[in-house]
Amino acid sequence: MVEFAVVLPLLLMILFGIIEYGWVFMVRLTLQNAAREGCRVAVLQTTTTPYTEVTNRIDEIIAPTGVSGYTVTMKHASLSEPTEEVTISIPYQEVSLLGVNGFLPGNNYDIVATCSMRKEGMGATELEDS
Repeated sequence: MVEFAVVLPLLLMILFGIIEYGWVFMVRLTLQNAAREGCRVAVLQTTTTPYTEVTNRIDEIIAPTGVSGYTVTMKHASLSEPTEEVTISIPYQEVSLLGVNGFLPGNNYDIVATCSMRKEGMGATELEDS
């Protein structure tokens, strides 16, 4: 019993650490996939309201995880820089399964996912002229 009482807290700490790390890793992968899907919508020539359509697609991807409180920022394409960029970030405290303080050390950071793609049809006139 004494050995069990000594070892149990360590085993529980390791177990909860594995669960927390796995959850945060899954959220990070979900955010990356959502950023990629949002960027794919943003680069289409048929996109008329980019921010609304991109955020709707991102919401569809993230909804099954139940995660909320994330921020979406976009950098739109221009003739000089024809790439769309979508960034999604969420504070670690919003994602942690074990409360506001979290379980992993150094928990004052954001989980960030970014994707950038070239906008369809942009820059084609410069290539034809040269």
